[in-house]
Amino acid sequence: MPSSASDQISLDLYDQPGHLIRRAQQIATQLFRDVLGPDVTPVQYAILRMLQESPGIDQVTLAKLVALDNSTTADIAARLESKGWIHREILPRRQRRLSLTADGEAMLAAFVPNVHELHQRMLSALEPGEQAEFKRLLRKFVQLHDAGAAASDAAGSL
Repeated sequence: MPSSASDQISLDLYDQPGHLIRRAQQIATQLFRDVLGPDVTPVQYAILRMLQESPGIDQVTLAKLVALDNSTTADIAARLESKGWIHREILPRRQRRLSLTADGEAMLAAFVPNVHELHQRMLSALEPGEQAEFKRLLRKFVQLHDAGAAASDAAGSL
């Protein structure tokens, strides 16, 4: 039985969630660079902020918290250590405990006004209610997909 036009997925590229998410990521990354400069990437910033919130966590836990694979996290941590922003301490079983250095703390503190500006610039085109709804929907989207991935991982290990 042929499906009606209303049952079909739109082929308009700008109606496809994946494309819109990719474009939103490109826009967010460019705004990040415009406001915070080239010295730190959005992923590096996420790692530094997580270390600020959870000092001394191990690298594997950090990877999970910022949604990166272990090898990518290790590479980024090595780069951040070479910049003098973090310290990596080797633990038993080849684990590493990570913490911010004084330079890392100072860099993050200096970024605070810029992070507020970045937040404002990203959301300024939306009304206040839309801003809250946009962030709520983004959190929900990520949390639902993270929970689905965790459930899938758990089922696969049974």
